[in-house]
Amino acid sequence: MRDLDIRRALWSRMTALHADEPGTKVVDELELCQGRARVDVAVINGLLHGYEIKSERDSLSRLESQMHIYNRSLDRVSIATSENHLKKVLSAVPQWWGVWLATGDEAIRLDCQREATENPSIDPLAQAQLLWREEALQVLAEKRLDVGMKSKPRVELWLRIAREFPASEVGLAVREVLKRRDGWRAAELPT
Repeated sequence: MRDLDIRRALWSRMTALHADEPGTKVVDELELCQGRARVDVAVINGLLHGYEIKSERDSLSRLESQMHIYNRSLDRVSIATSENHLKKVLSAVPQWWGVWLATGDEAIRLDCQREATENPSIDPLAQAQLLWREEALQVLAEKRLDVGMKSKPRVELWLRIAREFPASEVGLAVREVLKRRDGWRAAELPT
């Protein structure tokens, strides 16, 4: 069982689950914290739910550093893993993370072992960093906070969003922008 096998099963499950929800976007390889990590699949709707994949061929060596970034950036996180990693994953990830077991060879089956709940400690700056520069300017302009910001580097735009907006509004603004964004690096499941 490979990463791509689990990814296809996850995409199929997520697109079916959210088929009747206009405005829900499912994307591959969402970059977090200025590209320090990428979550394998992200579902963007009223929440930003990231799904990490650890197939039986994968190592868990990067999981700790990935957890740190995911915990700062995502409203919910789930990990889809194989039987050989399940026990270690269950003990390693925070209790609010969801855990899915991937089984099978030809047709991958995903069984929920633990439901994801909401992240108790999102970092508004990490969420603001999901915005491209022009998107950050647009978010600031909607609140009339863009005066004197048009020539500033994107990091200053992100800092202003994180400082000036309540944390819940940062997440809401970022999700709305991401749902409308065109030009994703990887917009659909690779074949």
